[in-house]
Amino acid sequence: MDNSLTLLGLLGVAPSYGYDLKHSYDRYFGLKKPLAFGQVYATLARMMRDGFLVETGTEAGGGPDRRRYEITPAGRERIAAWMFTPDVPSESLQSNLFAKTVVALLTDEDAGHLLDLQRAQHMQQMRALTRAKDGGDLMHVLLYDHALFHIEADLRWIDLTSARLEAMKAQLK
Repeated sequence: MDNSLTLLGLLGVAPSYGYDLKHSYDRYFGLKKPLAFGQVYATLARMMRDGFLVETGTEAGGGPDRRRYEITPAGRERIAAWMFTPDVPSESLQSNLFAKTVVALLTDEDAGHLLDLQRAQHMQQMRALTRAKDGGDLMHVLLYDHALFHIEADLRWIDLTSARLEAMKAQLK
């Protein structure tokens, strides 16, 4: 996820202070990894430099003055371009699990055991995500569903690869 564009998108809702913007980001997107304040302010400075937002005022606070930011028309165009450009599914064929499986086969290690361990880890993660969905709001349920569907695809690959280990080993030798 592109944090800078996500922050810019949040500014598209209404002008905001960096402190409030960070908390909005964390509320919607920072479930497992909230943004650091320093990252927010560095990102705001870059976006201001690039003409995507402007500072519209300051307010005295307990510490440094609070700066209020507003998205510019160029920022709105940038957000629209980002939102309506479809994401390309990962084209990476360099899966770490695939590499481990091939290396296990090449070194005469137990690739089946490796895949069993990975399957168990995936199942544990699926159970945790399924529990997290219970009682969650719709936004987080959809986020958990996205992760679960990816784990299910990995599990299908693990099962298929497990069934083909002998043929794969023969092809590698």
